Amino acid sequence: MGKLLIVGTVAFDEIETPFGKTGKILGGAATFIGLAASQFDVDSAIISIVGEDMEQEYLDLLANKGIDLSGLEIVKGGKTFYWKGKYHNDLNSRDTLVTELNTLADFNPVVPDHFKDADVVMLGNLHPSTQMSVIDQMEKRPKLIILDTMNFWMDNALPELKDVIKYIDVITINDEEARQLTNEYSLVKAAEKIQDMGPKFVVIKKGEHGALLFHEEKVFFAPALPLEEVFDPTGAGDTFAGGFAGYIAATGNTSFNSLKNGVIHGSNLASFSVERFGTERMQDLERDEVNKRLHQFKTLTQFDIELK
Repeated sequence: MGKLLIVGTVAFDEIETPFGKTGKILGGAATFIGLAASQFDVDSAIISIVGEDMEQEYLDLLANKGIDLSGLEIVKGGKTFYWKGKYHNDLNSRDTLVTELNTLADFNPVVPDHFKDADVVMLGNLHPSTQMSVIDQMEKRPKLIILDTMNFWMDNALPELKDVIKYIDVITINDEEARQLTNEYSLVKAAEKIQDMGPKFVVIKKGEHGALLFHEEKVFFAPALPLEEVFDPTGAGDTFAGGFAGYIAATGNTSFNSLKNGVIHGSNLASFSVERFGTERMQDLERDEVNKRLHQFKTLTQFDIELK
């Protein structure tokens, strides 16, 4: 069984979409990543920080999925990171209404001793210096270090971001962020520039239009599955990352072909995540549902062609 170390937020989200609104519900990058990775035969742990207001039922949910929480710090008297957002009608854009860092403002991750030899490290979207501190704590070089980031860090911590990028194997960003990081409109040229920064593999997410995987001169494209209903895109990217990282950790294979499969598994799980608010759909997702949809992905992309 492979070991997967997940670093990121365990948080409260409050979401409004054209289909309704929620109160405070469970969210956070590490939460979505962990729930997605739990679909695979992996030994996983979350490193994060929450306040005393984090509900025990949410912690029990993660623990019952087999996720090690010994690296989750609970600050007595503290408040958990909170984000509130409202999505526009097309669900591709949103407004952030409230962001409260709370305990996250003083987060200094500590890797548990029994996960300092993790096979795969998934660095969720956090300050690059926080991500770097986790890499520095590893006793040996993991088989794969995956980093997720966003335009906020490109705007506010670009030198630190470029520094941590030198040490990772895979970066996952969206198309807008890839263009901002490289000043290249062409995603092919952007991926080339990012590989020159350090990562061997570049994953560029295009939301409802799928995802691209780049490695050297090779390119792989995975479509997004057309869905009848999309309720809430919050956490879809993190669910993708969790499926990707979970698959790689479970197989122990870091070849280009294996990462292609990881992209498909990530896309597949993300297609479930958007069907309900927050983590609701991922909480009770059954393996047979996952496998059935994987076959839909296969029929979506597989074809025979006759060349004359």
